Amino acid sequence: MNIRSLLSATAIGLVAMSGAAFAGGHSTTVCLITKTDTNPFFVKMKEGATAKAEELGMTLKAFAGKIDGDNETQVQAIETCIADGAKGILLTASDTAGIVPSVEAARDAGLLVIALDTPLEPIDAADMTFATDNFLAGELIGAYAAAKMGGAAANAKIAMLDLAISQPTVGVLRDQGFLTGFGVDVKDVSRWGDEDDARIVCNEVTAGNEEGGRKAMETCLAKDDGINVVYTINEPAAAGAYEALKAIGRENDVLIVSVDGGCPGVQNVAEGVIGATSQQYPLLMASLGVEAVKAWAEDGSKPANSPGKDFLDTGVSLVASESVDGVESIDVKAGMDLCWG
Repeated sequence: MNIRSLLSATAIGLVAMSGAAFAGGHSTTVCLITKTDTNPFFVKMKEGATAKAEELGMTLKAFAGKIDGDNETQVQAIETCIADGAKGILLTASDTAGIVPSVEAARDAGLLVIALDTPLEPIDAADMTFATDNFLAGELIGAYAAAKMGGAAANAKIAMLDLAISQPTVGVLRDQGFLTGFGVDVKDVSRWGDEDDARIVCNEVTAGNEEGGRKAMETCLAKDDGINVVYTINEPAAAGAYEALKAIGRENDVLIVSVDGGCPGVQNVAEGVIGATSQQYPLLMASLGVEAVKAWAEDGSKPANSPGKDFLDTGVSLVASESVDGVESIDVKAGMDLCWG
């Protein structure tokens, strides 16, 4: 089933909800715990979970960290879900290793724990993972950037605008995928920053937001103002990087690539701010997660992983304003039809 079909099959009856949970009276409670409640990716995830829970007659309780990296608040949320008798937890972890003891406690209490988007460390600490293939997402934008540059890729000057120091994370997968797609030897694929390719000018962290992206780009430009390729962990960071480049008059001669596929990011592809982005489908992740908790509560069943993978792959598409040979992509119109946020 393609992405359009999957989305249309699960994105049913979306409604705006002002509270963290539906009114009482439903028999099955599912918790959604995201990194923040401001990033459009997590907003769309909550929207998908909300709609699917209402459709299935379930109670949804939503929690979020104060900022990306706020493990303590996520730990407290898991404790609350256990105490409230929830049947399952859908989790986008800020600290993929630090949250594991709390996840183990939830599973010991009989809850189904599904990691959304961000695999835990180790991945089998959760019952299931529903996610984008984040390495592939990075690989697609890396291959696109290399093809777009052509022969000049051999002498590229690359800025790597990552998520956080914490490793391994989803940010590592995207980083290492990008470099692999671009043709860089990544050494240890579970970490970023150990590469010795002279084309990499910098690795800076952004916290996945616009201000972080701007500051990281400024730091990289201070090291080498000739940077001509910028990898960003997500589209808010890409927007910040663009502003830093614009401030020195270099916004038109640097290729920025990213991952997310939110509507503002796809619009930035249309406007030339971002060259290409790998589009994820958070609504689908969350709605499938709610369905899985419902099945677990009813008969103890779990869905199967995607063939050849240790997670259920919810798909990724490269969105580009200009296609390149050898890298499959969809155009901006198709990206806007499928975007979020």
